Amino acid sequence: MNHYICAKFSRMGFKSSGLIINSVFFLVLIAIFISACQKDEDIGTEQSYKLHFSTDTIIFDTVFTTIGTTTRTLKVYNRNDKKVNISKIYLAEGNNSQYRINVDGSPTISVNNIELAANDSMFIFVKVNVDPTNELSPLIISDSILFETNGNLQDVNLVAWGQDADYFVGNKHIEGLSYPYTIVARENTDTAWIDDKPKVIYGWAVVDSAASLTIGPGCNIHFHQNSGLWVYRGGSIHVNGEKDSVVTFQGDRLELEYRDQPGQWDRIWINEGSVNNEFNYAVIKNGFIGIQAETTVEGMGNALILNNTKIENMTLWGLFTVAYGVFSTNSVFANCAERTLFISVGGYYDFRHCTFANYWNNTIRQEPSFVLSNNLLVYGADGSQTLLIGKLENAYFGNCIIYGNNSEEIFYSNEEDVEFNYQFDHCILKTELDITDPQYYIDCEKNEDPLFVDYSVNNYRIDTLSPAIDFGSLDVINSPQLNNDLDGNSRIADDGPDPGAYEFIPQVN
Repeated sequence: MNHYICAKFSRMGFKSSGLIINSVFFLVLIAIFISACQKDEDIGTEQSYKLHFSTDTIIFDTVFTTIGTTTRTLKVYNRNDKKVNISKIYLAEGNNSQYRINVDGSPTISVNNIELAANDSMFIFVKVNVDPTNELSPLIISDSILFETNGNLQDVNLVAWGQDADYFVGNKHIEGLSYPYTIVARENTDTAWIDDKPKVIYGWAVVDSAASLTIGPGCNIHFHQNSGLWVYRGGSIHVNGEKDSVVTFQGDRLELEYRDQPGQWDRIWINEGSVNNEFNYAVIKNGFIGIQAETTVEGMGNALILNNTKIENMTLWGLFTVAYGVFSTNSVFANCAERTLFISVGGYYDFRHCTFANYWNNTIRQEPSFVLSNNLLVYGADGSQTLLIGKLENAYFGNCIIYGNNSEEIFYSNEEDVEFNYQFDHCILKTELDITDPQYYIDCEKNEDPLFVDYSVNNYRIDTLSPAIDFGSLDVINSPQLNNDLDGNSRIADDGPDPGAYEFIPQVN
């Protein structure tokens, strides 16, 4: 309708004829014409016009026990002063997605050109269908809903449980912790995890102060991306794996290509404990840092004990300590982007029959893999720097192998006038350092390739011609548990023990 007609009718008047029907007729007519004359609401095309959402992650947190479909709701807001056109709403995984979205009344994976008025909102219904009894299904089924608006790409994460498992989902926040946490062992309680279902952690799982977490043989603990396990100050963890029933800590992606993929989760973070923290027959793999053990107060008197444990495939460090105490036997620390072992701010350490091997080849590794230090430079959020210093009371390595593909794999950082005590006893070392001083090196060999069977697949057993065979000292074996290696083979049945976690066993044809 042209502007002339609109203006004419807006100025029209009428005389009352006393007939109600005429008045009603003209009022309705005027309303229709005024409505028709209004322009459509302008559509905002500026890139600053973005959407807002009721949540950034939709979690289907039901623990499924049968095949079923579950629905969740997402609310989408246009908090701008103009209408917006959402050019596309779709699932990132497309046809491969196990999710479906409902925007206009029917489930789909993609819709186009949805208009949303200014200061208005809309609902999107999200469905997922899972079969938790399917062991080939991922533990966690992840996807996201993508929104394209005015050149902006926004997303809302979708998370559902794909197998029947025990799920621990972070729902609390604390300053300084990037991801939400949940308490899995409460203060003054003893909590036990047994091998009935996989344990899946989404966020941080916290063992609270004065609490203990005991993990039984065969347990499989899986971490989602950026997730981890935090044993808070005064808490403790006891991992009781067995030779034929190890406890495994790894990511939640079970596909074959993720089997040895580093960097899938964050770390196990341990503060000083109420009692010793202990890992027996554990495999910790494919994370950012394997174990970070650090004190937060002076006078820590408890230790971390690692027996028959493997820490492998980390995108930063294997074992990182700050002023801690560690006792380890028959353990392997291997294949990390930077350090297999990083001891800082001193402490007290005793490693016997351990293998430290680094043949990382995912990126270029230039720094030594094995570091002993009585200091640590810490950077604050504001860019400030603090130098922490502590006594390295003792760092003993007996019948160990420290080797890798760099020409120098050992580095010392010694703050002067602070205790810095270490000793290598019958070890095979990859280093350019002088190892003739008997105060620090007792009958050690350097740059003699131990000839691991196949380090490309983390097999650090030694081969037939290895110089490590019978090179160790029986005097290093100070407890019955060291009579046998990580595989359970005897170390005392031949001419001498072999350095490292594995004893060479001749193959009988």
